[in-house]
Amino acid sequence: MLYVNFGLAVVESSPSNPTLLILSGLLAIALALIHIFAGKLRFLEVTPRSIWLSFASGVSVAYIFVHILPELNQYQETVTEAVGETLAFLEHHVYLLALLGLAVFYGLERAALVSRQRNQQAGKGDVTEAGVFGLHIVSFAGYNALIGYLLLHREEPGILSLFFFFLAMAWHFVVNDFGLRENHKHAYHYLGRWILAAAIILGWAIRAGSELPKAAIALLFAFLAGGVILNVLKEELPEERQSRFWAFALGAGIYTVLLLAL
Repeated sequence: MLYVNFGLAVVESSPSNPTLLILSGLLAIALALIHIFAGKLRFLEVTPRSIWLSFASGVSVAYIFVHILPELNQYQETVTEAVGETLAFLEHHVYLLALLGLAVFYGLERAALVSRQRNQQAGKGDVTEAGVFGLHIVSFAGYNALIGYLLLHREEPGILSLFFFFLAMAWHFVVNDFGLRENHKHAYHYLGRWILAAAIILGWAIRAGSELPKAAIALLFAFLAGGVILNVLKEELPEERQSRFWAFALGAGIYTVLLLAL
């Protein structure tokens, strides 16, 4: 059982605790609203890339490298205890899942780019095909549901830890929303964003009503780490983005200092 320091009080980190349920639920709703309303941030749709998107990418990457990746050793111990000798030949389970997360989302991005090129060549506009749109939305819905679940399942106790996770994911969702909107255009605006918003609430609700084994959470957290890294870098690295390195570095630097001070 986890315990959260909240001022001078000690708040039990359990789904049955009303304070934690209400707080995490409000944060889940806030993350969902980002997907619903991020498209109204028209000032982000500029070239060179908006400094705010680059800043957001830096924050997300800082959270993964400073907070999540160092915890993978602990998660590895959890997984090793759970699987015992059955999968002993897989010595680095969580790192393999992080690699898989990166590879899966790289494949999704490549599929979207190839699909857009095919439609452009066929004179159907710069937008993905219906099948690729569906694949993207299903994949990111699972991704968002996992983040919603983790709002109520924090390995590190503390309300501050919860808020740092929320802030990092909030910035990350702004970046993701921008990329998905660019790939899928109207289909994302009229359908995709609503599915992704609902997925966050669904993930939170699943955790509020039940709990997955710790080993499963460790593997999912590792998968999330790989996915976040890829989803950030794919937005920052393409030359046509003309990304703002100084804004990316500033976001990463500021959030790193805050995390280390936590």
